[in-house]
Amino acid sequence: MSTVSFDSARAALSPAVPDLATGFHNWHTDTRSRVLEELTIFLRRVRVDELRPAGVDEVLAQYAVGGKCVRSTFMYLGWLCVGEPDAAALRAAASLELLHAFALLQDDVMDDAVLRRGSAAAHVRLSERHGGRDSAPKGFGMSAATLLGDMCLVWAEQMLRESGLDEAALARLWPRYDAMRIELAVGQFADLGNDIRESPSLDTVLEIARAKSGNYTVRRPLELGAALAGASERTLKALGQYGTRIGEAFQLRDDLLGIFGADSITGKPQDSDLGQHKATSVVVTALDMAMPATRHELSDLLHRPELDPAAIDRCRRLIAASGAPERIEDMIAERVDDALRAIPDRAFGGDRRAALEQMALLCTARQL
Repeated sequence: MSTVSFDSARAALSPAVPDLATGFHNWHTDTRSRVLEELTIFLRRVRVDELRPAGVDEVLAQYAVGGKCVRSTFMYLGWLCVGEPDAAALRAAASLELLHAFALLQDDVMDDAVLRRGSAAAHVRLSERHGGRDSAPKGFGMSAATLLGDMCLVWAEQMLRESGLDEAALARLWPRYDAMRIELAVGQFADLGNDIRESPSLDTVLEIARAKSGNYTVRRPLELGAALAGASERTLKALGQYGTRIGEAFQLRDDLLGIFGADSITGKPQDSDLGQHKATSVVVTALDMAMPATRHELSDLLHRPELDPAAIDRCRRLIAASGAPERIEDMIAERVDDALRAIPDRAFGGDRRAALEQMALLCTARQL
């Protein structure tokens, strides 16, 4: 394993910690930059040299250091809602990107995904490095991606534990951190049977999405950061209410992008949700709202064992004609409004509340 000194590598970073006083855009840009720097330093320190020939470094660059850092930004913002800018708190928040890498690697194996963030999915990349896409190398890629995900799960906790925060702060975090990880796994488990052909209700679909993605993206990171900083129960409750609604809105937006978004936005094939028969809020709402003839045709298409490109395109047209996209847009707007009402100015201060508002708009925008 690499023997790069963590302290010496960390010292190479700019000493400035992103401060909301610089304005939201600068703070957001600087926070992501610092998160990615911290991740790069940590991954260099824990690099397993024996695995480098398999292409692991490239996969980690794609999955752990190639994202928008939404979860880590929310966690650091949770800290700032109570505490002052702090390098150790930002480092702790950066660890969530490794937890997210674990979740993505796991998700792509479970879905046998083709793309992630515009490039070949990890198991595809690893199998090709091993010798192609016939059955044996594909099995190698699946297994290797699973093992790499396991390492990211361990590294996430290690980076958090070694962030520089004191034991008292970390003690406030561990119960919430453990609960979040279990909630994520339970959501993934429920998603295994989340098939549109089983005709689930919208409430069921939203409950799965909330556990698998929404809470884990917004609510739990905010609560983790605030708990680290010693937030009161009142503050944690307000952030939880905000995070729940923004997490739901985030997932609703993701559902729309999963059907109508371009590959350049989602990094995944446009047919991923429809082609996998996933029961998403958009599809369930379309079946509920569509006129009888449209509902019947859409249902027939969705019950086919496989959907070719023409069938997928027809599904998109029927879903659009049902009015479901507009209804989902209304649901997103309603949740953003609810979230912002949960964080009054008097409780959070102008710049903190403004940042929460901007993050809400950013992560529920038409093109995240």
